[in-house]
Amino acid sequence: MTGTWVLWRFALRRDRILLPVWILGLAATAVFSVTATEGMYPTPASLSTAAENINATAALVALYGKVYDPTSIGALSLIKLTAFGSTMVAILFVFVVIRHSRAEEEAGRLELVGAGAVGRSAALAAAMLTGALGSIVLGVVTAVGLGLAGLPISGAAAFGLGWALSGIVFSAIAGLIAQLTTSARAAVGLGMAAVGLAYVFRAVGDVTAGDPGWVSWLSPIGWCQQIRPFAGDRWQVALLPLAAAAISASVAFGLRSRRDLGFGLLPDRPGSATGRVGGALGLAWRLQRGMLAAWVVGAALLGLILGSIVNNVTGLLESAQLRRYLALLGGEQGVTDAFLAAEVGLLGAIVAAYAVAATARLRSEEVSGHVELLLSSPTARIRWAAGHIVLAMVGVAAILLTAGAMIGLAHGLAVHAVAAEVVRLVGACAAQIPAAWVLSAVVVFLFGWRPRWVVAGWGVLLACILLAEFGKLWQLPDWLLNLSPFAHSPSLPGGSWAAGGLALLVLVVAALAVAGLARWRTRDLCA
Repeated sequence: MTGTWVLWRFALRRDRILLPVWILGLAATAVFSVTATEGMYPTPASLSTAAENINATAALVALYGKVYDPTSIGALSLIKLTAFGSTMVAILFVFVVIRHSRAEEEAGRLELVGAGAVGRSAALAAAMLTGALGSIVLGVVTAVGLGLAGLPISGAAAFGLGWALSGIVFSAIAGLIAQLTTSARAAVGLGMAAVGLAYVFRAVGDVTAGDPGWVSWLSPIGWCQQIRPFAGDRWQVALLPLAAAAISASVAFGLRSRRDLGFGLLPDRPGSATGRVGGALGLAWRLQRGMLAAWVVGAALLGLILGSIVNNVTGLLESAQLRRYLALLGGEQGVTDAFLAAEVGLLGAIVAAYAVAATARLRSEEVSGHVELLLSSPTARIRWAAGHIVLAMVGVAAILLTAGAMIGLAHGLAVHAVAAEVVRLVGACAAQIPAAWVLSAVVVFLFGWRPRWVVAGWGVLLACILLAEFGKLWQLPDWLLNLSPFAHSPSLPGGSWAAGGLALLVLVVAALAVAGLARWRTRDLCA
């Protein structure tokens, strides 16, 4: 462990912008959700009715979980952020830990660091400590914010503890996964799969018999939910994620001691003995096809789940308050279309994360020195960059259209109108493509003008998601809401196409991409 303290301070210095932005953004989301919801349910009767209707609708229970205390404004206002918020926290710290462990090892920097007075496990310990510290700070800041918003201190502390434990357990899981593969991208993919599996287990457990069903107890996200903030505050449940984190961390250190630096425990698949890369686009495809395939498969599975449960949403018609709540989240025409419109919009925001990650490969290729070698050949700068940009944008379209087709297929089978629903939902998801492209273009612009700021693309994505998902509930001014590209996407299905908004998004994409590429064509390569 020699050198852990130094490497930990270095990791905190590298994340001095990333972590505070995400921590403050997530905490502010929780606080604003409470203040926005309080005015919607002014009486105990309206509060109880809304909570009971959520619990009676399997679709919403699967997505967000149950309201365990129908009389608590805290339990109702934070229903969307208990399980789903824990998932966002888990994703954040999977990225953080792998960034400071496997990514550093893959880049060769840990080999140089290890040549000094640094212990074999110091880098892994520093990475997991960074995740654990960030998780604890997030939990404390969130709890303080909820307390200042007027919620009971005990419930606020329990909610903050749930988020903190989600970050801690998935930091340990990410440290374990980092020992398995030689590629940081593969490690991130496995980490995202672990988070997705935990969310699915939690969803299945919540909609099956039990309170919750036994499947939910297999999920770290389910454990954090079962602390039940503002509904009994079951502190003893916190022992489960703490034990899982301790076991995962111990296994991670044990695996680290049994492998060579630069290698993973899972064997690499050998490449073909013959073949060639057909230009810059072909190279981008070979580098990113694995990540794209994983996203497409995940989108297909998520689409099938959403499409299969959407018919249960009609039970919400009994609550006028909840119809208003769903309308504020993006729906306009009827409860079923409101649910679909809200979830298609959320899906577009999630897929924008792929756009950011795929386009940010431009910067990682530059930092690793691959671009310098590549540009020594007849390959032009613009052609190389265009390969990654085109693949990122085509990938966004492929993911969203696949999700739309699967939602339409599952829902169409239930209502006996497969062709019509597939066309309708594919069109709804297609309307989200330009907004996701804007995030890709933002990364291109940063890559051209401020390459070291490319990581800020994730902060821009977070801000856009918060504005799109909660801006109307927070009653923010229109000019601020319009800064998010998702605000200009039509609310489909059920709404009307907004050709002007889509055209504006396409123009913004073109302007940002052209400006970024023009600067990339003339600037020096930099690490």
